[in-house]
Amino acid sequence: MKNNEKYLMSFLVGGLFYQHSLSLAELYLALKDWNEVSKKVLDQNILQARMVSSAKRITLEIINRLKTLTLQELELLTSTSPIEQKQILFISVCRRYKFIYDFAKDVIRERYLTLKYDLPTEEFDSFYNQKEQWHEELEKISPSSKYKLRTVLYKILLEAEIIDKNKIIMPTMLSPELISLVAKKDLDDLLVFPISDIDIKKGL
Repeated sequence: MKNNEKYLMSFLVGGLFYQHSLSLAELYLALKDWNEVSKKVLDQNILQARMVSSAKRITLEIINRLKTLTLQELELLTSTSPIEQKQILFISVCRRYKFIYDFAKDVIRERYLTLKYDLPTEEFDSFYNQKEQWHEELEKISPSSKYKLRTVLYKILLEAEIIDKNKIIMPTMLSPELISLVAKKDLDDLLVFPISDIDIKKGL
């Protein structure tokens, strides 16, 4: 029996989009309209993309991620430290892509809590194969696209400082302010980080 909740698997380009995401978040806080943000980004080529098609694709990807954040989370994103900015952006990625959320919670966090700090790419393959039994949309993805998805996901994890360049899981420190903000929407969103329940509760 297949799962009715389909995985969205369109994270085939880029990574965390750290700098571009900050620029678009600041624009949104000024304009309060995502359509206007998109228009300004494309009209002024703010992303400095060589091709219009690339600019449109990246702009749409970033906006779809940022749309998952509350206004307060966006405000914190544009005003906090680089590491917390990356944490907020990682939350937005996980909210956008349930596949990444599940991988972060069920694989990365579980490995961290059980003192298995490495994250070899085989862990992705095993997780993917397991989920493939319940998600027919995964069966339709070609081997080359699956490899690209794995590459992009590990790039996101590296840029978000979830893992280091040696694919070692890095413990996460979350501020009470971020924990409180995220908890207003869904406390479970914090389970994507390598952090214990005790440390999360300390911030509440």
